[in-house]
Amino acid sequence: MQLGAIEAGGTKFVLGIGNEQGEILEKIIIPTEHPDITVPKVIEFFQDKGIERLGLGGFGPIDINETSPTYGQLQRTPKTDWVNYPLGAKLKEALGVPVIIDTDVNVAAMSEAKWGNATDVDSCLYITVGTGIGAGAYFHGQTLKGLSHSEMGHIKVRRHPDDTYSGTCPYHGDCLEGIAAGPSLERRWGKKGHELADDQKVWKMEAYYLAQALTSYIYILSPERIIMGGGVMKQEQLFPLIRKNVLEMLNGYVSSPYLTEKEIDQYIVPPGLTDEAGVKGALYLAMQ
Repeated sequence: MQLGAIEAGGTKFVLGIGNEQGEILEKIIIPTEHPDITVPKVIEFFQDKGIERLGLGGFGPIDINETSPTYGQLQRTPKTDWVNYPLGAKLKEALGVPVIIDTDVNVAAMSEAKWGNATDVDSCLYITVGTGIGAGAYFHGQTLKGLSHSEMGHIKVRRHPDDTYSGTCPYHGDCLEGIAAGPSLERRWGKKGHELADDQKVWKMEAYYLAQALTSYIYILSPERIIMGGGVMKQEQLFPLIRKNVLEMLNGYVSSPYLTEKEIDQYIVPPGLTDEAGVKGALYLAMQ
């Protein structure tokens, strides 16, 4: 069966053609621009490819309730050009195939559980730190859904005592995404993240915020593995700083061999599928 996959992120759309073995046979990347520019390019890529189903992992908030009349519609997203855009309906109408929809981070968690760094556990959390911050949860074969999908990037965290930056989130100001996503790094420090690689104070502050979030997720969801991806997490010096902060913040309260100095390196990890976690997750979604 020929399947289509879309990882629709805040910066770029990754489009893929694959099969039921999880192989990506063809892939292109296009920038996330105004929907009137991006969506026709998406449709053009998939037309005449003979796909039978299409999986879409989308940036949020997005309606993922299959019974909803606005299934697949973007909601009050910080990408303001996309607010109320009926992405799922547009793709279904143009391509004439079923479109199965979840969030980009949920499908990344799903693919890491199927083929990546969480194949040996029954639950995992996938967090992306890039243009925005989002997290998806995969527990015992299902992504976490309720009223909608989770919005873990918009939780409040305690301010670092040396941080006076007001935050970038148009809805919440200094929520986690507002003070720890890629754009906040650039606006706070005056340079892009990769230009700040050698500045230790930048990454100590970043780790302080991300570790607070992970500590909250551990208390609330108790995942068996945490996977951290996205452009900001390519700064590999973040991982040991985050792990150290998480252990200090938990202060031994949660009893698990993973939450020790000896095992934490196997608990908070980068994606096993590297940059293909999202598009492979969308492919897996199409297989459901």
